[in-house]
Amino acid sequence: MRLFPASIVDFLAAQSPTSIFSPSATPAHSIFDLSMLVLSITGGIFLVVYGLLIFVLIRYRHKPSSPQADHEPPQIYGSMQIELSWTVIPILIVVVLFLATARVIFSTESIPKPAKRIDVTVIGHQYWWEYRYPKLGVVTANELHIPVSSASDPLPTYLTMSSADTDHSFWVPRLAGKLDVIPNKVNVMWVDPQTTGLYLGQCAQYCGTQHAKMLLRVYVDTPDQFAAWVAQQKKPAADDTSVAAGKAVFEHNSCISCHTVSGTVATGRFGPDLTHLASRDTIASGAVKNTPENIRAFIDDPAAFKPGALMPAMHLNQHDLDLVTAYLTSLK
Repeated sequence: MRLFPASIVDFLAAQSPTSIFSPSATPAHSIFDLSMLVLSITGGIFLVVYGLLIFVLIRYRHKPSSPQADHEPPQIYGSMQIELSWTVIPILIVVVLFLATARVIFSTESIPKPAKRIDVTVIGHQYWWEYRYPKLGVVTANELHIPVSSASDPLPTYLTMSSADTDHSFWVPRLAGKLDVIPNKVNVMWVDPQTTGLYLGQCAQYCGTQHAKMLLRVYVDTPDQFAAWVAQQKKPAADDTSVAAGKAVFEHNSCISCHTVSGTVATGRFGPDLTHLASRDTIASGAVKNTPENIRAFIDDPAAFKPGALMPAMHLNQHDLDLVTAYLTSLK
């Protein structure tokens, strides 16, 4: 349903990668249609009210040549028709908006889970996202991979969300609406993107000093791409003998208390899983590109990228810093 010219909607959609005007999943389409309905109704109210205001200002403006210019015009006290109109019409508008909103809520939240689906457990942390695929045996961070869905072969992804610390909010506008991520509470949302590509989002609930850099990156893959990604993620960490010295430095420092690298002594759960760190496009929850230079700088001083980040500066000497960087960049 498009209540505005396609050219206007397309223009608005092109202005931002997080625009609600280019929905790519069923929940986002429902929210878009509801938004257009609300915008049309409120836009109509705006035009009527300001149109009447302009008409009254022009039609009944003060005219020095008028025979009534020197005294007050006749006063009219009350009008049953007008009072009924401005009471009944707003009530009808509120009822319509309420029913339209309730329909979208129930259509996106109350449908039963299909047997064929992808299940992902989403855990919000200060200030990053943890993704666990319980049926696939995959754990990753910050970059969510899901398969594309189609009308002929629907494959929705269900996201079961909770928080490890404070309130967060999961919001990828082109896929679905916002959903709060709250400690000791489980919320569930689903998406069924019909187009492959990268979809960007943001934590939409202020969660601390680095809330603005708790970014979301959702990669919608073809079935073959998703299967290949899962197969890669299920492999243990690469055991490259050329970076054995860097692995030794990593394992003999406090890194292993917070991070996991499968197949090693690193089993920490406080920070992101680093088993396949080098396969990700970004680090620091999407804040910067994943390059050896940025990895090195982040290890040396995380606060340079994310002031207030919970990861402490490691204070390694330059030699050990180079070794650890080489090891982490080998984890594909």
